[in-house]
Amino acid sequence: MFKNPLFVKFVALGAVVVALLVGLSSIEGVVRDRQFHRSQAQRGVADSLAGPQTLLGPLIHQSCTERWESVVGSGAEQRRVEEKRGWRLVATPSRLALAADAALEPRARGLHSVNTFQLKSRLSATWDSREALVPQASTAHGRIDCGPAVLMVAVGDARGIRGARLRMGGQTLELRPGTEHPSYPRGLHAVLPEALVKASGVLGAELELELLGTERVAVVPLGGESEVRLRSPWPHPSFGGRFLPSERTVEASGFTAHWRLSQLASSAARDVTRGARLCDGPPGEAPTDAKGCVESFWVDFIDPVNPYTLSDRATKYGVLFIVLTFVAVGLFELLGRLRVHPVQYALVGAALTLFFLLLLSLAEHLRFEQAYAAAATGCVLLLTYYASHILGSLWRGLPFGALMALLYGMLFVLLQLEQMALVVGSLALFLVLAAVMVLTRKLDWYALAKGAPASHRDHGLA
Repeated sequence: MFKNPLFVKFVALGAVVVALLVGLSSIEGVVRDRQFHRSQAQRGVADSLAGPQTLLGPLIHQSCTERWESVVGSGAEQRRVEEKRGWRLVATPSRLALAADAALEPRARGLHSVNTFQLKSRLSATWDSREALVPQASTAHGRIDCGPAVLMVAVGDARGIRGARLRMGGQTLELRPGTEHPSYPRGLHAVLPEALVKASGVLGAELELELLGTERVAVVPLGGESEVRLRSPWPHPSFGGRFLPSERTVEASGFTAHWRLSQLASSAARDVTRGARLCDGPPGEAPTDAKGCVESFWVDFIDPVNPYTLSDRATKYGVLFIVLTFVAVGLFELLGRLRVHPVQYALVGAALTLFFLLLLSLAEHLRFEQAYAAAATGCVLLLTYYASHILGSLWRGLPFGALMALLYGMLFVLLQLEQMALVVGSLALFLVLAAVMVLTRKLDWYALAKGAPASHRDHGLA
């Protein structure tokens, strides 16, 4: 068996495939390394400018303390002690409306581009009642002291605040940094005049806010009724979170999105009242602990042609690509009664493996489609030239080159498809298998295994 030339060749080809798999693994490592550097660039921009932003508010809160005396001990040891408790009153708006425009400005950090945005927003909030701001004593003789009522707006990263203006009750109020709320410290606040809080009727607030951020803007639907309208010239939004837009339009010129929510559908107001956390996951991903977070929804300003994501997907098809190419070379060898040395298989495989490294390096400087076309064209021309020599003539090399061009075209289609990639790939593999079976249906494999020249048997079937 060990002297059988076919067995020896299969062993040699197996060694070639293993070596090529090692090469593909190294290229995958390079892709992961470049992805890591891109993530570092994103964090660098976020650290220098501002990170993903989450808007929470406006809401009104007030810190209160209750003190009372209680008797402890018995008999001669009986004495009076003062006890106290502190809590926070929170009034979420009855209606909340947000209208915002997000202008995108890519920021480069080395080779990597990160999408930053400038959000110009107008928030309108109304409180039909201020009953939530009326403190209730827990004991009959409790004495309650409350601090001033504060209107606050929390954001994900306060460094992104570029300007704000607040109007309530026909007057402009002074805005200060911080929120005075322990659970949501980043943002801005205004101390409300006591007369404004105690006035009867509907209390309204209008806030103009200019905010910078990186790659994601999220909103907490805090109102009893919440309505959010967002516009941007970015044509590739990714909507996520607990609620998708009620209406949305995505075109090449940008997108518009409209959310309409009720407190019957959202627990955001209750979450904020109990002090639940604001959670920001990486763009494109959900928060890490969504169950313990305030409900929110968001828009990611994603780049759908991320060269590293597409290069990583392409490299995952590398093994299949090499196997199909070796099958094509083997068919030419068998049907043309040629002899192709394992070293020649190795060189063909090396060219295929190098394609993925070329694709990655070119995609960092060109559009992915251009990089793919350049890398694929170079490899197809090289393989056609080389196949013309190892297969004995240009007329055999040209069909082989056409097959390679077809394989590269199929791979590009698979990279563009997401939902249909499995279906298309499975059908393509079925067609390849069918072609191999049809072309080798009359091949005498026993004669081939004995080292004799391959002969074609005729069993009377066409």
